[in-house]
Amino acid sequence: MTMNAHATPFASVRHGLRGLAVLALSAALWLGASAPDGAAQQPPAVVSVDEVRMEAMAQTVPVIGRLVARLAGEVAARTAGPVAELHVEVGDRVETGDTIAVLDTVRLRAERDRLAAIVNQAQAQLERMTAQAALRRQELSRLEGLRNSAAFSQGRYDDARQEVIIAESAIGTADATRVSAAASLSLAQIDLSWATIRAPYPGVVTTVHTEVGAWLAVGQPVVSLLNDLDLEVEADVPSSRVGALSEGTPIALVLDDGSEHAAVVRTVVPEENALTRTRRVRFTPRFAPVGKPLAVNQSATVLIPAGAERQVLTVHKDAIVRNQGQAFVYVASDGTAQIRPVQLGAAVGGRFEVLGGIGPGEPVVVRGNERLQPGQAITVGGAG
Repeated sequence: MTMNAHATPFASVRHGLRGLAVLALSAALWLGASAPDGAAQQPPAVVSVDEVRMEAMAQTVPVIGRLVARLAGEVAARTAGPVAELHVEVGDRVETGDTIAVLDTVRLRAERDRLAAIVNQAQAQLERMTAQAALRRQELSRLEGLRNSAAFSQGRYDDARQEVIIAESAIGTADATRVSAAASLSLAQIDLSWATIRAPYPGVVTTVHTEVGAWLAVGQPVVSLLNDLDLEVEADVPSSRVGALSEGTPIALVLDDGSEHAAVVRTVVPEENALTRTRRVRFTPRFAPVGKPLAVNQSATVLIPAGAERQVLTVHKDAIVRNQGQAFVYVASDGTAQIRPVQLGAAVGGRFEVLGGIGPGEPVVVRGNERLQPGQAITVGGAG
């Protein structure tokens, strides 16, 4: 399992040995102050244990970022008219398609009806032109039947052919008029449907820009809407650190309430700030439970990789018992709780790096260690 951690300087070997000596002395004093005989006489305590193990840790650099919404902006009127109904207030949550406001539709309905009448008129004109063309073609056909008789007139025949051409042209004009009128009617019906202003995406109303009775022009904002359920993290990352980031790179982030979450790089914006020499990076978070509702512009610290991964020895954070400023763990050994002083390094997710005091594979008590006495009998009830 690979986990990120804040970059912290490691103590030198000399200081580490000196620290362990101090811890050992503290442990001895604690053991001396405790009553081993009393601990041995106590009934076995039921505890849970977790093994000390190796973890992959990469040093990281914290960069302050912020939560940003993928969808946010003003919902504008798409047709003009006075506001007849306003269905939302600041703070209201809406879903996609919910009604935000309704414009007065008296004028829009009248315009639709007028254009519907024009369409009907154009349709009637088209039918009349079609009938006239049919009559002209019928006359031309009759004259063609007289071509070999004495009653045939070439002049009359030529006039009939011309009348057919004119009639068929009139059909095309009438049909174009009908199509234009139908298109105008469709636009009027669209305007009428747009009189009901709906939410284009789910979110929270942050601002109401109008009120009942106000006239809205096309494009004028009605409300400002923010989708707080689809958030990203944006951070200005030093350009010297961008090389470690590519699409899909996993990183850890910490919110201002202290909660830890996972995220991946969505994109590195190819634009550098000439003053700060940083580039904007967008991260797609996978939020774990948080202590307070998320909000746009909320602070978030992203942990940018600063070096190659390395294997470190780690212990579960719940195994740590502190006394007089020193860190100890209880090791489960032969049915008893043996106290050990430990020296800790950087945090590795929910664990700590161990610089000394215990070795890999040793079972340490992670639950039930609050009231343990050194040397007390224990019963392991489950893994931590």
